[in-house]
Amino acid sequence: MTDSIERRRFLQAFGILGLAAAIEGVSGASKRLPAAVRLSRPGPDDPPIPNEAVQKIYDERFQGRTIQHGKVTLDMPTMAEDGRYVPVVIESELPMAADQYVKSVFLIVDHNPDPLVTAFHFTPAIGPVKLQTRIKMKRTSWIRAIAETSTGELWADYLKVETTLNGCG
Repeated sequence: MTDSIERRRFLQAFGILGLAAAIEGVSGASKRLPAAVRLSRPGPDDPPIPNEAVQKIYDERFQGRTIQHGKVTLDMPTMAEDGRYVPVVIESELPMAADQYVKSVFLIVDHNPDPLVTAFHFTPAIGPVKLQTRIKMKRTSWIRAIAETSTGELWADYLKVETTLNGCG
């Protein structure tokens, strides 16, 4: 009898934890994702350019300028179980003043049919950069959030996100 009570309590506790995780997954797009669901970030080196499509984006948008790591934070779940709906939060600590501000933020998904998923454009009047959106992912891929300032500096953050269900058809 004691074994069945302990087993029942274990299953109840496990069920409550599962319910909490499911609720966080549903509501996670509306707030910054906790550190526990982030993948480790790459070291000082950027992830490699995986294909011609991403290289073309880099050539056209960034013209060989140095992309520095930092001052931009990309938050996403470690595992996107459904590639049709992947929450993304991008924040920047860069200044938003009249003489220096974030001009654009580019979101690149390396292995999507069209890797440049979105580009956001700003003016200094918008205030601090904090974006929340959802994207589609074809497969496991590096995600690149690259911010361009009005002075031409480029800042980035990268995450590798796994997906189990193709969201791009």
